[in-house]
Amino acid sequence: MTARSTEETPAVPGLGGAAAPSDALGEQILDAAREQFMTFGLRRSTVDDVAKRARVSRVTVYRRIGNKDSLVSACLLREYRRFVMEVDEAVAELPTTEDRLVEGFAAVLRHIREHPLIGGLLRLEPETMLPFLTVESGPAFLAIRGYLAGRLREARRLEGLPESDPTPVAELMVRITVSFLLNPVSCFELDDDSEVRDFARRCLVPLLAA
Repeated sequence: MTARSTEETPAVPGLGGAAAPSDALGEQILDAAREQFMTFGLRRSTVDDVAKRARVSRVTVYRRIGNKDSLVSACLLREYRRFVMEVDEAVAELPTTEDRLVEGFAAVLRHIREHPLIGGLLRLEPETMLPFLTVESGPAFLAIRGYLAGRLREARRLEGLPESDPTPVAELMVRITVSFLLNPVSCFELDDDSEVRDFARRCLVPLLAA
């Protein structure tokens, strides 16, 4: 998936987040962090490395974004925003909430697995990525849950269905996705899109009626 500057990518409703500055200097630092983490991984990267790559001082990185954990969180949140837009495009023309949920879940798993930063780090440094998908993932978790809930709510509105709170379904989708990413060993066959879609239709769609 080709990276796009957030200056070219409009903000995604529901995926705000204070951890990802959108000004030119913040983008410059996050671009450098992305390249650093993709090239050397998280363990071998420091704030100094990112500062040098961004051609700014270490103090500037700390002032604009924070320490290394903050850099990683901000970088990941920006990537989430980018592939969420691709997921939006994948489901935009589908007619029903169920179809959008199924295709959206398949697209999310596919994009994350193939993503050069997130997917690469999950394969090479799963133990390092673990905190950023669990205990340190609060802002991103809430943002993505809110985004999914908003999309499910809008899909129901377009179908003329009764209003309901889709937040629990959205949360379960996020938690299930993270679980499969962190531990792909499963009795469920999820090796290709058709298998993922089948799983989503059998196991996730019924949650809409809960």
